[in-house]
Amino acid sequence: MGLIIKDDGWRIPDALWEEMERFLPPRKPHPLGCHNPRVPDRDAMNGILFVLRTGCQWGALGATGICNHSSAHRRFQEWVQAGVFEQFWIYGLLCCKELRRVDWNWLSMDGAMTKAPLGGEKNGPNPTDRAKKGTKRSLLTDGGGIRLSVVVAGANRNDFNLARETLEHLEVKRPTPTRAHPQGLCLDKDYERSEIRGLLEEFKFTAHIRARGEEAQDLKRKARRWVVERTHSWLDRFRAVLVRWNKKAENYLGMLHLALGVITFQKSGPLR
Repeated sequence: MGLIIKDDGWRIPDALWEEMERFLPPRKPHPLGCHNPRVPDRDAMNGILFVLRTGCQWGALGATGICNHSSAHRRFQEWVQAGVFEQFWIYGLLCCKELRRVDWNWLSMDGAMTKAPLGGEKNGPNPTDRAKKGTKRSLLTDGGGIRLSVVVAGANRNDFNLARETLEHLEVKRPTPTRAHPQGLCLDKDYERSEIRGLLEEFKFTAHIRARGEEAQDLKRKARRWVVERTHSWLDRFRAVLVRWNKKAENYLGMLHLALGVITFQKSGPLR
C-alpha cells in the first residue's frame, strides 16, 4: 500500500517518519554535557517541517510547543551536514524507479526565481525584481512530475547556463535511449540556442523547444512543459523555499531536498 501523507497538525505521519528515520545518524551526547536527555529526533523533525512549511524564524518554534527552537536548529544543521534530507529525497526517487514509475519518455526542465533578502551564498541580483537579491533553482522532472534533479544558483544566472549542471546532477541512473524508445526533453523558448541543442545531442535527448502558447495551437500533441512548472508551484507552497532566509547555500538546499522528498512520497506513493 502506498504512503498517504496528511497534514496532521504540523506533525509528521507515522508512515512518513518510518521512511525518514532510517537516514538519521547515530545520536550524539548532549552538547552541554549534562544529564538532560536530548530532544527526540521526531520532535526536532516536526519543528524543522514547521519552519519549512511556514517560513517562520527558528525562534518562533518556542511558541508552537512543537520543539525547542535551539534544539531543532542544531539538529537541522547536523542533519544537513550528514546529508539526511538529500538521502531521503534520493531514496524516494529510487523507490519510484524500482517500481517503474519514472516516465523517461518525456522529461521537462525549467528554472524559477525566489527572493533571498538576506543574501548569502549562491544568490544574485534578480533581473525581474529590480535587481534585488534572489536565488534561482533549476529543476528536471520526468513526464509525470517526479523530481529528478535540482541545482541552485544566483537569480542572475540564465536558465540555459544551468542546463548542463542540472542534467549532470541526475540523482537516479537513466536508461539509455534508443531509436525505439527515445527520450524527449521539453524546454521553453529561453533554451533555444545552438549550444543547448548540442548539449541535448551530447546527452542523447530529443529536443522539444517551443514558445509559450504553441501547445494550445497543436491539438495532436500533449503539452509537456507544464509538468515542471507545476512542480515549481508545489515547491512554492513550502514558504521556506518560496523565500530563502538561509545565508548558507547548503542550508537552503537542505530545506529544498526535504520539500522534494515530502512531495515525492506524497505524490508518487513509493512502497517500502
